[in-house]
Amino acid sequence: MVIVRCLIVVAASLSWPLHQLDSKADYSLFIKNDGTYLTILFIYVDAILITGNNIESIKALKQFLYTRFLIKDLGDLKFFLGIEIARSKKGIYISQRKYDLEIIKDSGYLGAKPVEFPMEECKLSDKGELLKNPCAYQRLDGRLIYLTITKPDITYSVHILSRFMHEPRQPHMATALRVVHYLKSASGQGLLLHSNNPLHLKAFCDSDWAGCPITRRSTTRYCVFLGNSLISWRTKRQKTVSLSSVEAEYIAMTDPITLFCDNQDALHIAKNHVFHERTRHIEMDCHFIRDKILQGEVVTRYVISSQQLVDVFTKALGKEKFKQLICKLGVIDIHSPT
Repeated sequence: MVIVRCLIVVAASLSWPLHQLDSKADYSLFIKNDGTYLTILFIYVDAILITGNNIESIKALKQFLYTRFLIKDLGDLKFFLGIEIARSKKGIYISQRKYDLEIIKDSGYLGAKPVEFPMEECKLSDKGELLKNPCAYQRLDGRLIYLTITKPDITYSVHILSRFMHEPRQPHMATALRVVHYLKSASGQGLLLHSNNPLHLKAFCDSDWAGCPITRRSTTRYCVFLGNSLISWRTKRQKTVSLSSVEAEYIAMTDPITLFCDNQDALHIAKNHVFHERTRHIEMDCHFIRDKILQGEVVTRYVISSQQLVDVFTKALGKEKFKQLICKLGVIDIHSPT
């Protein structure tokens, strides 16, 4: 679904020097570039998305498909795989409001009191009474995972809840239901993909050192912007146990372009040509970031911790900090009263 977000963002303005090809990132994505015009086709089962920067090229592709398949043109994209799309002069807005409301209804929380942030500042562990019906927890968590396609604000909470899918306990279910309470106040929230967008990639990365109370592994998180539009994000536990916060942050830096990090030591290790003895045990594939910097493909920048956008993907935050960060990520609610 990251491909779909990128596809929508670049639709009207991008011209890449590519030949006709299928995407290595997604084999259902096909791109044609004839020098000036770019046409993109995305297929999912029996649904097709077509976009590009020239209306005549799009019409020609549609006509080609008409001659070979029985298809129906539904016009401008409004709804796709549970994702709702709205347009304005400001850009394209994507959300999952209908799917969101279905989760609230099926959980029996339509009349529940909403909360303003999804998770309390606490760490879940493997303690507590096992659920008698784990399937209810697993189904809810699975639905919440799909909701993170357009809701980066619940990504961290869902990541934590997913760690306990095999043996969910009462505290885990209580936390999952709090997320549903939060959805009650944020059902219309989604992402705005700006129409006047500079086509420049920038990324923020961070980690919480030894944040998992069970494995003591750190959690990497990153988010990537195309101009001012958030197009990709992830929260993931690292494969190895880092012995310091510097190592954890350095491992988190193995993602691209203009890279913002709030750890000065990690930035120093990435730029320094000398291989430090204390970093010898870090997996060698993590050191490719240094080569990318030397090649000029990645530029690192320091960002103060208070301005680190990816905090929302790695830790439970209080209401004020949480609202501040999701606003900077481009999360808005077009259904809220003005």
